Parts: sequence; structure tokens; C-alpha cells
Amino acid sequence: MADTDIQSGCIGGSSLVASLASEEVEFLLSPRAKVPLQSLHGKKICLFFSANWCRPCKSFTPLLLQLFDTLRKKRQELEIIFISFDHDEQEFNDYYKCMPWLAVPFNSNLHRKLSEKYHVDRIPSLIPLNPDGVSVEDDSIDLVEDYGAEAYPFTALRREQLKAIDHAKRRGAKIEELLAHDEQSYVVSRDGRKVPISQLVGKTIGLYFGAYWCPPCRAFTGQLTEAYNELIGTTKRDSLEIILVSTDRDLKEFEVNMSSMPWLAIPYEDRIRQDLGRIFNVKGIPALIFIGPEGKTVSTNGKEMISLYGAKSFPFTESRIAEIEETLKREGEKLPQQVKDMKHEHVLKLDMAKAYVCDECKKQGKYWAFSCEVCDYDLHPTCVQDQQEL
Repeated sequence: MADTDIQSGCIGGSSLVASLASEEVEFLLSPRAKVPLQSLHGKKICLFFSANWCRPCKSFTPLLLQLFDTLRKKRQELEIIFISFDHDEQEFNDYYKCMPWLAVPFNSNLHRKLSEKYHVDRIPSLIPLNPDGVSVEDDSIDLVEDYGAEAYPFTALRREQLKAIDHAKRRGAKIEELLAHDEQSYVVSRDGRKVPISQLVGKTIGLYFGAYWCPPCRAFTGQLTEAYNELIGTTKRDSLEIILVSTDRDLKEFEVNMSSMPWLAIPYEDRIRQDLGRIFNVKGIPALIFIGPEGKTVSTNGKEMISLYGAKSFPFTESRIAEIEETLKREGEKLPQQVKDMKHEHVLKLDMAKAYVCDECKKQGKYWAFSCEVCDYDLHPTCVQDQQEL
């Protein structure tokens, strides 16, 4: 996320022209020619405060380029004006080469005055100015990062509309509404096969947010794969699909990540990956969101479900988890609270464990165990020998 903190007042294009003229700025630059200040009157304007030396600025600029191109194709009238914080004119020229919009001619003093006028104390900053003086009150950088061209026209009203759309999708939306858009309507398998999103309708969908660079994700991928394969090998095979929502750092890493997964993925180049993270408020990875066959979100805590109960969790609803926990409770009530085993010197107490290895049979165990509080010793309830209930 770019480093931003913008406060903008209700200032229109005419005020900007007057400010520039007062500093003896006679024209603006464009990639093709000089542009008179008067051409700004009556136009929707965004001031882009940025610099070539600023890493967050250079990360944000491609997003702004994409937005600008999209709006131009839609014939939306928007003028972006670059105001440089570069150290010298050569840095300014090198940076401006990649920009298709207007720029204030380089002036090391002017950017300070304009940043004071528009209350800019960090870059990048994107301040929208309307001819009628309407302006968003908050930082518009995060609005563009989150929503791209959908953020236009960058008003407080538009921000609230977009948040309401996200909220509605989070509560429940058809899978096509979540995953498909005008440019793309498929997910991919690890062998590159394109699977139409229409084929996922009516299934329970797990959105798996993860990345190969993240060790906890790689560990959880193994747990999820075990549960997935168990379910796919049953009558539930046509009722479930997992879709990777990658946060890998590049395409190569994404492909390595996918090579270990038996499920599908959002294409790496598809912006919907970022949208899904925002819609479901994903703050850390790994994360697993389950969406039911009707399109309603049934769980935002799928990782814990899989970690605790594996394939037993299907269909990953709260009622199913309550059912599992009630069954386990009844099982525990039938077992003694503590026992003495002939092969161990200490008393063993009944305990609930997410996972353990039985010291008798050396096999993996889950849920109920008889454990030693003095040393690292665990037994399956069925492996206790010459049990003496205490």
C-alpha cells in the first residue's frame, strides 16, 4: 500500500489556474506539446504529487496509468497533472517520460507552495478537483489502489457506494459476480487449463489466500491438500472446489506454488485477486474463505476448521462445526479423566489435542489423547495398556 495522507479542500480548476499563474507558470507540459492554462477551465482535474526517487510513487504510477487509460477508453474526461518533487530537472524528465498526462514545468520551489496550498505532506498524493469544488475528503491513493478505475470520480459518495458493494458481496453474492468480469470469466488449473466460472455454480467454494514465499502457507497447503483429496475421493467430489487467490511476488513464484496444488487458481494477471482480498478483509495469510452453493459466505475462518477437523468440516458451516464438537464432547464424556498406563511412570490425563503422535503405535492422532503433564508422552485412548482409571 502506498504511503499516503491527503486532505483536500473544495477547490476547483479555476483556483488552480490562478495559483499557477500567480507563480508565473504560463503553460503546462504534455507528451506532445505545451498546453495553455486556460484549457483547464471546466475540467475534472487530479493533482498527482510524486517523484522519481520515491519507491511508493513508482509502485503507484502503473496503477494510475491503467486507470487513466481505462477512463480514456470510456471517454471519461479527466486531466491528471503531475507536480514533481524530484531533486533536479533531469530526474523530472526521466520520470515524466512514462506519463501520458499533463505536468507542471519543473520548479523546485513551486511544488512546495502547491503542496502547502493543497495540504499535502506525503507522496504519492492524488488530489481530485472538480469544477464545482466537490472533492473527496480522504486520501485518493488508497481508493485507486483498492478499486482502480471504479474509484472514479473519487468523491466521498463514490467511496461509500464501493464499500456498500463490497459489503453486499461479502455477505452473499453469486460466484460469477465475485470471480468473473468483462475481461475474464475463467479460473485456471495447474496444467494451464481454463475452467469457466460457470462450471463452479452450485458448489461450495473455498477461496485460499496464500503465497509460496510464506512458510505457514506451505505448511497449511499440505493440510488443505489432505482434506481436499479425502473429500474429492468421496461422493462430495462434485460439491467442492478450492481456488487459490495468490499473493505470490511474481508469475514464476505463482507457477511454482500452483505446481503443488490439486485445485484451481485465479489467473495471476487478474486484478480480481486484489479485489477479493479487499472484499473479504484479508489481513494475513494463509486465509481460507468458504462460500456455500447458494453464494452466501458460510465461513471466514476456514483455516482453523481445516487445521482442527480436516475433511470432517465439510460443508464448513457453523452448524457442522457445532455438530463435530458435540460428538467429540460425548466421546470425551465416555473416557476416564485420567489413567495409569503400565509403560509410563506418570499419571496420564485426558486432553484435547489438535495433532499429536502416539508414543505407543507411533501413528498420528487427533482430538482425544491421554497426555503426561510431566514429560512429552501421549497415547491414543485405544493404546492405553492395563489401564487403571484414577
